[in-house]
Amino acid sequence: MSDFTPTEMMTIAAARALTNDDVCFVGIGAPSAACNVARLTHAPDITLIYESGTVGTKPDVLPLSIGDGELCDTALFTVAVPEMFRYWLQGGHITTGFLGGAQIDRFANLNTTVVGPYDHPKVRLPGGGGAPEIASNCGQIFITMALSKRGFVEKLPFITSMGHGEGGNHRERLGMKTKGPTRVITDLCILEPDPVTKELTVVSIHKGVSREQISENCGWAIKFAGEVIETPAPTETELSVLRDINARTKKAHEAA
Repeated sequence: MSDFTPTEMMTIAAARALTNDDVCFVGIGAPSAACNVARLTHAPDITLIYESGTVGTKPDVLPLSIGDGELCDTALFTVAVPEMFRYWLQGGHITTGFLGGAQIDRFANLNTTVVGPYDHPKVRLPGGGGAPEIASNCGQIFITMALSKRGFVEKLPFITSMGHGEGGNHRERLGMKTKGPTRVITDLCILEPDPVTKELTVVSIHKGVSREQISENCGWAIKFAGEVIETPAPTETELSVLRDINARTKKAHEAA
């Protein structure tokens, strides 16, 4: 099937990264769409957790925020936010965190705080919320963001969520025992950190996308792996599930 948008490709490629055995801390927006597509296709037994304390939630429509009633209504159970972070997250019970961000650098550090100087920013962003703790304490982190020079920048004005810091073994030197970001899924390609330097490297390119497009849309001199594959196109089932949940979400939010 060839009739799909770059955003649909990104969401489906992100969904494929998840497995049935994952206990996943879900971010709002693109991460939420990807996680629920995974749940409705190849990973029906995945456990989705949102920051508001909902565990094992199975929303019929995508939430607008972590406090959306749909999450609590469809959860196996709901715990207090302090329990969510102190026991579930910091206790090492969550295998995967799925995050987005306004900006990212070559070592997968994320910025969701400010664009420009902190004291006099050009843009004041929503802030970290629980993302810094998710990035530090989940077994691994997947990140989904559209590839653009505005978002993929040479140097972050502020690091909200730690990725691989300055690269290499920086996480280990800081005493962090989790893997950190292991995959970044964009609308043009998929990146993974180099095993040694931890610099993000293109490992898969979506159908119809050129290396030149990727380089032109990145704020640093992006590197390509020795072997780069073509990302498999979305299947009819994957597209149908994604479009159905987006249509239900649009209808529900318009009615509200």
